Amino acid sequence: MTKLKDIAARLGLSPATVSRALNGFPEVNEQTRQRVQAVARAMNYRPNQIAQKLVSGRSGMIGMILRSPVDVATDPSFFEVMAGLSSRLADYDMDLVFHASNAEDEVAPYRRLVAKATLDGFILNAPTVEDQRIQFLTAAGVPFVVHGRAGLGVPDYPFFDIDNAALARQSVALLHDLGHRRIAFLNGPANYAYAAQRLSGFQSALAARGLVTPTRFIRHDRLAEDYGQRAAATMLTDTAAPTAFLCASTLIAAGVLRAARKAGLSVPGDLSVIAHDDAIPQFRAVNFEPALTVTRAPIRDACGPLTDKMVRLLDGAQSSDLQTMVTADLIVRQSTGPVPVGQQGGWNETSVVAD
Repeated sequence: MTKLKDIAARLGLSPATVSRALNGFPEVNEQTRQRVQAVARAMNYRPNQIAQKLVSGRSGMIGMILRSPVDVATDPSFFEVMAGLSSRLADYDMDLVFHASNAEDEVAPYRRLVAKATLDGFILNAPTVEDQRIQFLTAAGVPFVVHGRAGLGVPDYPFFDIDNAALARQSVALLHDLGHRRIAFLNGPANYAYAAQRLSGFQSALAARGLVTPTRFIRHDRLAEDYGQRAAATMLTDTAAPTAFLCASTLIAAGVLRAARKAGLSVPGDLSVIAHDDAIPQFRAVNFEPALTVTRAPIRDACGPLTDKMVRLLDGAQSSDLQTMVTADLIVRQSTGPVPVGQQGGWNETSVVAD
């Protein structure tokens, strides 16, 4: 097995210089670093990970904890995110360590892994409105980046997110321009921050247009087709049924389309449907019948920025320089159209109070 001293002998350098070059120490110039790395590759050198950690203070491993193993089967974006993060981390010669936990105390697995000191940091997904994980890691001084943002304000930690409030406002604006005034909202679980942000955008967009949606036409549940079908089937039997649905995901929209077909309604002739699209390959919105109008932000596009922010954070960058919020694209297709004749009215105050 090739050792540091073998590389040093080949290059005529000291073992200490070779070690510093391989571990990225700044006092080694770039030319020497490249020479050392080239010879190390040629000699098939494999560093001792334990020794490397002692020198650099890093393990090269980033942790990600899924709240529940059940989510692996029900969340179609899971494998997209895992593949994207793993691939990008490999570019930095780092590894993603995945852990699934169904502990009631969501901080417990973080507390245990932090105590072991085997990970350089964490990538957090699906933050809640008041995320205890963020509070714990901040207090513990452990590096982390978040896919999303907790709460409604501007955080003080690194994140990559889409503007959830803005995409809801975009959707309402499109439907309003088409004449719709009775817009139902099938949102994600209420405890998740993205759902709170989208609800805020939805309600503010309605208020700006003098509209309101009764609470019975706003639902929160997991991003699943059966939820969309059940909720839409119930709402479409209402005496003041919605003329349009805003859905938190394409899966929910698939359920709405199924409910509409069972009710004998055409889309977009009788009902308009718009959804948010994470661009999961197996659920392509353009292949729906009819093709779905969406706000689109491919979830895999977050993997590169999240990884880059993690590496920069470990290298000493300030959190305020590692915050990115992007805007989703609005793609108008065949699932949205003008409000049906005779259905132009909104929900009046009586219907809101009765709710």
